[in-house]
Amino acid sequence: MITNRDFIIVGLQALDSRIGSNCINIAHEIARHNRVLYVNYPLDRLTRLREKNDPLIQKRLRILKGKEPDLVQISENMWNLNPRTMLESISQIPFNGLFDFFNRINNKRFAREIKKAINKLGFSNYFIFNDSDMFRSLYLKELLNPELYVYYTRDNLIAVDFWKKQGIRIEAELMAKADLVVGNSTYLADHARQFNPHSYYVGQGCDVSLFDTKLIKNVPDDIAKIKRPIIGYIGALFSLRLDIEVLIYLAKQRPDWSIVLVGPEDEAFKTSELHQIENVYFLGSKKMEELPDYLNPFDVALNPQKLNEVTIGNYPRKIDEYLAMGKPTVATRTKAMEVFADHTYLADTKEDYLALVEKALLENTSEMEKEREVFAKSHTWENNVKEIYDKMLLLMTQPKAI
Repeated sequence: MITNRDFIIVGLQALDSRIGSNCINIAHEIARHNRVLYVNYPLDRLTRLREKNDPLIQKRLRILKGKEPDLVQISENMWNLNPRTMLESISQIPFNGLFDFFNRINNKRFAREIKKAINKLGFSNYFIFNDSDMFRSLYLKELLNPELYVYYTRDNLIAVDFWKKQGIRIEAELMAKADLVVGNSTYLADHARQFNPHSYYVGQGCDVSLFDTKLIKNVPDDIAKIKRPIIGYIGALFSLRLDIEVLIYLAKQRPDWSIVLVGPEDEAFKTSELHQIENVYFLGSKKMEELPDYLNPFDVALNPQKLNEVTIGNYPRKIDEYLAMGKPTVATRTKAMEVFADHTYLADTKEDYLALVEKALLENTSEMEKEREVFAKSHTWENNVKEIYDKMLLLMTQPKAI
C-alpha cells in the first residue's frame, strides 16, 4: 500500500466524462488513502469551435473566463482542476519539428496551470499518473519534477488514425522517459517493454456488483419468448471490433440455437445478412442496469472479437461481466485473453467457435459457474491499484544508479 502521499492524475477523460473510464475508477481508489489532484484535459481551439454547444464545453468556457472556479474539491482527498488555458490543436500536424514546437508550448501552458493548483493545495513529493495522455503530458516529468512519473497504457491507441500520425513516435518517447509503465493487458505491457524495462502488467479493475444472479428479479419480455439455448453477446455491435462472419456461421450451422445480440449497431451490422436469418435476434440498446437481466438467460456468452491492431491489446471487460454471472464464455484467442484461459473457451476460427459452444453447452456445471464467478470478482479496482502500488514501491526501493 501507498498511503498519505500526493498524486497528480492526468489523462484522456475528464472527471465529468459522460462515459466510464479506468482512470476515474483508479483515481477514486487512490484517493481512499492519498490526496489526489485529478486534472481534466484543457480545451484546444478546434474542440472549442466544433463542440461549442456542448454543455460540458460551455462549462469549460465559463471556467476559462473566471465565471466558475477552476479548482473544486470532490471529496475529502480529491480535487478536480479545469486548467484555465487554451491549447493549440496539433494532433494532425504531419511535420515532426513543427509538431514538437507547438507541443512544447502546449505542455508548458498545461504545466503552469497544474503548478498553480499544486501550490494552492500544498502538494509535495508527488507522483504523476498519466492515463495515456501522450501529447499534452509528454514533458510533464521535466516541467513538474515528480518523485515518480507513471504512464498507464490501456488501449492500443497508436492503431487509431487520430493518434497514429504522431502517436507512434511520441508514445514511444514518453514510455522511454517514464519511470514506470503499467498496462491493463499483457499485450500492452509487452509492447511497452520495448521502450522501458520497467513495464508491467497490472490487470484491470471492474465493478461487477450489478452482475449478480442473486439480484435478478425477472426476465425481460423480449428475451423471455426466445427459444433456448440462447447463445448471446452484449455490447456495441461494431464491425471494427466484432467478426460478423462468426455470428453468421453459428446461426446457419445451428438453426436450433438462438443467437441473441444486445447493443447498438453500426451500419455494417444493420446491413448484414444477420438480419435475414430467422434464429438471430437483435434486441437493441439497453440501460446498464438492465444488462444483467438480459445476460441471465444466456446459455453461452460470446465475444467474437475481430483480430486487428485496435482490438489485439484490449482488456475485454465484458468477459468479467459474463463470468461474474457464471456464464460459459467463448471468445477469440488474443494475448489479452490469456489471463482468462482457465475460465473461458478460446477460439481461433469460426469452426472453433461452433465446436466450443457445443462443448460449453454440454459440460457446464454449477461448480464451474461458481469458479468463474469467484475469478471475475477478484478483478476489483482495489486489487488493480494494489498491483500499481506494488510496481511503484518496487521501483522506489531499488538502489539508485551512481
